[in-house]
Amino acid sequence: MNDDLFSAPASPGKPTRRKVSPPAMPADNAKNGPDTYDASAIEVLEGLEPVRRRPGMYIGGTDETAYHHLASEILDNAMDEAVAGHATTIDVSLEAGDCLTIRDNGRGIPVDPHPRFPDRSALEVILTTLHAGGKFSGKAYATSGGLHGVGSSVVNALASRMEVEIARDRELWRQVYERGHPLSGVEKIGPVNNRRGTQIRFTPDPEIFGRLHFSPARLYRLCRSKAFLFRGVTIRWSCDPSLIKGDDIPAEAVLHFPGGLADSLRDELGDKAALLTDLWAGDADLPTAPDGSDTGRMEWAIAFLEQGTAALASYCNTIPTPNGGTHETGFRNALLKGLRNWGEQRANKRAASINADDIMGCIAAKLSVFIRDPQFQGQTKEKLTSSEASKLVETALRDRFDHWLAANPPQADNLLAFVVERAEERLRRKEQKETPRKSATRRLRLPGKLTDCTRENAAETEIFLVEGDSAGGSAKQARNRETQAVLPLRGKILNVASASTEKLRGNQELRDLVEALGCGMGERFDATKLRYGRIIIMTDADVDGAHIASLLMTFFYRELPGLIRGGHLYLAQPPLYRLTQGGRSIYAMDDADRERKLKKDFKPNSKVEVSRFKGLGEMPPGDLKQTTMDPRHRTLLKVITPPEDRALTLERVEHLMGRKAELRFRFIQDHARQVDNLDV
Repeated sequence: MNDDLFSAPASPGKPTRRKVSPPAMPADNAKNGPDTYDASAIEVLEGLEPVRRRPGMYIGGTDETAYHHLASEILDNAMDEAVAGHATTIDVSLEAGDCLTIRDNGRGIPVDPHPRFPDRSALEVILTTLHAGGKFSGKAYATSGGLHGVGSSVVNALASRMEVEIARDRELWRQVYERGHPLSGVEKIGPVNNRRGTQIRFTPDPEIFGRLHFSPARLYRLCRSKAFLFRGVTIRWSCDPSLIKGDDIPAEAVLHFPGGLADSLRDELGDKAALLTDLWAGDADLPTAPDGSDTGRMEWAIAFLEQGTAALASYCNTIPTPNGGTHETGFRNALLKGLRNWGEQRANKRAASINADDIMGCIAAKLSVFIRDPQFQGQTKEKLTSSEASKLVETALRDRFDHWLAANPPQADNLLAFVVERAEERLRRKEQKETPRKSATRRLRLPGKLTDCTRENAAETEIFLVEGDSAGGSAKQARNRETQAVLPLRGKILNVASASTEKLRGNQELRDLVEALGCGMGERFDATKLRYGRIIIMTDADVDGAHIASLLMTFFYRELPGLIRGGHLYLAQPPLYRLTQGGRSIYAMDDADRERKLKKDFKPNSKVEVSRFKGLGEMPPGDLKQTTMDPRHRTLLKVITPPEDRALTLERVEHLMGRKAELRFRFIQDHARQVDNLDV
């Protein structure tokens, strides 16, 4: 045989076929060896055997989450009866030995023989056959959480023992299972009055789950969430007191919440939540299908947060969807489009920069939808994948969001202003991230002009931002060296409201200020690294001083808003006049205060020496300390941005400090008659 691939091919002729013999195997392993793969190697798992062999395929694993998912499956079935209008009460009882009982007052699972399996009852078919249930066609349940006919049978398969009692037509029926296998047929116990519905009592199998146990706290929270999700149901909770160890969980409780999701959200947020607006909650029918049929309904509760942790909890047919899905997509789209539209109506061009993350980052919300034939990702139903849900939710919510905004314009404007701030902050962080930094590796330094304090505890220290070196010299002599730092600034700083990003980044005065504070700016802002508990703007008590203070406040408002929200920014109140008579001195803040104190604190027609301070640099250090810097005698004004005035604040800063001079001119025209005295 020629093995040279590059040689000429052999002359054509009758092809020859080599006979290849299989490798010889020892006689004893010829049929049963480990490498044998024939029909005998194919296993066929019947009934509930696949569930016990591979539980992860049905409940996501065998961990604590999967363990409690068993309770969810049974409770979801009871909730389906309630949502369908057949049940009003559900009892959930946890006993010692991990025995959980769930009972509803619904119709009860049918116990008559099944048409396809005449020798078995419908109850037994449901509990021993995968994909057997009454929710496939939608005839028995319009909107349900259990759709695959898997949940109850899976729980039965993974339970060491399950006892089922059915009360129908004033008769009580009972059947017992062990590890998915019925111990007998359905037994007729006898007549029963004042009772109807299904009761399932089960214990998870330790052969599957090992030493896991039910958590009373987790089950209680599950019951509360279900009660919140459907106003028409009452869940009665009970737990063996011996199982409650240190948890703030009652042994017995009646859970009924007429306010639905709104009650749930208020309960979670508490009374001290910092809200931008009043909590917005409601419910609505989803748009009808093209054929006129009902598609379902939705309920929502939204809190727009001034501060706090943003979160969205969503549900479909009372099933939690922690991984979101199409209903959350519709929810996001409705809020985004509605707020952008409101911005267009208010001629706010900056509203176009808002995205969904800007909105979702400042809300705590709950969303519950009830739709027909929902599609979930996996048996655990953690994500809704129904494509039509997005459009249905968006259409239903968008109209109501528009009406809510239009009903209270000041509230809507404040919300818009807050979200616009978040959008602009996001864009600034993005720009800073994408711009290469020439000094990325430079060590953090303290500005040379900074006169620092000796104490290192930020909560006990403060920094004075003063106007010029002269004022800085007086402040350094008047300060408490242990707790008070002084940073002189050179005249009027950059107006950040009208400056470009390049100018802001290149301004040495502002860089020195940020480095002195230590907390960074933009994406690098970290309030925990702030070196001083109070930042005090101390300028001359005249027009120029007020202008410098305005520029500094604008800088903090635009670039370091977290310091204002954290309550760190203050304005010092130095006096403008000193009134002296003999050895007695009194200080006045302005002209009106001077006249008032001359009449109040001095005798009529007495000779009082009135001195006007030209600036902090010419004020004796003793006077500066006594009037402005000593915490025992001074007055400080705290700079705040009230949530209810957010829109007005944003507008005022834009008009007075922004790039459009015509807006300032218009403001002067509108308010010129309100000025009594001008310091010129």
